[in-house]
Amino acid sequence: MKKIDVCFSPELLHLYDLQHRVVVVVDILRATSCITAGIACGIKSIIPVASLDECKKLQQQGLLAGAERDGKKAEGFDLGNSPFDYMDDRLRGKTIAMTTTNGTQAIEGAKNAYQIVIGSFLNLSTLVNFLSTQERDLLVLCAGWKGKFNLEDTLFAGALVENLLEHFESEDDAALAAGKLYLLAKSDLLSFISNSSHVNRLKRLNIEKDIEFCLKPDQFEVIPILQNGQLIKLDIVNHLG
Repeated sequence: MKKIDVCFSPELLHLYDLQHRVVVVVDILRATSCITAGIACGIKSIIPVASLDECKKLQQQGLLAGAERDGKKAEGFDLGNSPFDYMDDRLRGKTIAMTTTNGTQAIEGAKNAYQIVIGSFLNLSTLVNFLSTQERDLLVLCAGWKGKFNLEDTLFAGALVENLLEHFESEDDAALAAGKLYLLAKSDLLSFISNSSHVNRLKRLNIEKDIEFCLKPDQFEVIPILQNGQLIKLDIVNHLG
């Protein structure tokens, strides 16, 4: 049977063989939620890069650029890391460069995977339906916070584990633990993470609306996929199986 595992931090990626796996990159607050919302609302593609310098170079070449560090918009860039920034109608059809504290670093770290897709609560059911048809082992990569474990990414990983039990078996204790944690939290995710480190960090920036939005399941029926260095909307029909 196909296997599913959870990597709690990019710092642990060296323990996994990625070449034959589908990797789901998860940064709930807020990079992968931004990416999902932006692609769903008409952004043509998003170029994820690891450093501010890389993002600035793309901006200087004429692209709009989103950059976040420590939860705040980086100075001199067009967009921050709020999903509402990426849902602006003025961005429809455009290519956006993007760098964040954790999410784009995780994408960079997983670049040797067979396939990289983007996960968030916003596209949970669509992602589950797609992944259930795949014939390869699955790794859910939590972006965490600067290499450390975080709660919200792990809860989403657990949601995937629990929703894919008919199609995948847990490979290791990380998947088992994430699934059990999600079952404890699923009735009220917002309350469950209310005292978590990153939620408190974002509350200090007065962006509670972002937190609430990023925890709402099934707002969009899209899956961003990394192709040739750009995140684009997956053509689900042609990728089934």
